[in-house]
Amino acid sequence: MLGTLTADQVDHLLHEQVIGRIGCHADGKTYVVPITFAYADGCVYGHSGVGRKIEMMRANPEVCFEVEQVDTLANWKSVVADGTFEELHGAEAGRGMKVLVDRLLPLMGNQANVPTHGGPGATEGHRADTHGFEAVIYRIRLREPAGRFEAR
Repeated sequence: MLGTLTADQVDHLLHEQVIGRIGCHADGKTYVVPITFAYADGCVYGHSGVGRKIEMMRANPEVCFEVEQVDTLANWKSVVADGTFEELHGAEAGRGMKVLVDRLLPLMGNQANVPTHGGPGATEGHRADTHGFEAVIYRIRLREPAGRFEAR
């Protein structure tokens, strides 16, 4: 059976998952990239070194966000939403990093599971080990997230 997720089911899936995808478009090119994220207050929070994704979102902050849970090809759920990228600074960056740390740190278990590109192990000033690259904490304000599912 195919169906539409309720608003509560959409919210639950966004809170439950930690890997999603951002679709961004700038200068005539489209780029879709997976991210680690945390969801709070209608926003997706992320952390990244500056690269193609950040540069494209800076050039065009209108993005698409997608997340899914796939148990089998006949049992899955997905949510898609348009959103607006916002780079965070100062106290807002601190709050954004706290949302990420609170959500992701329990999933890491031990130091061996901490990503090499940074993440919740951020150092003072909300900068992580991004191998010399500028670190960015951001949020995407989602608009009208909608979900679908298939269940057998």
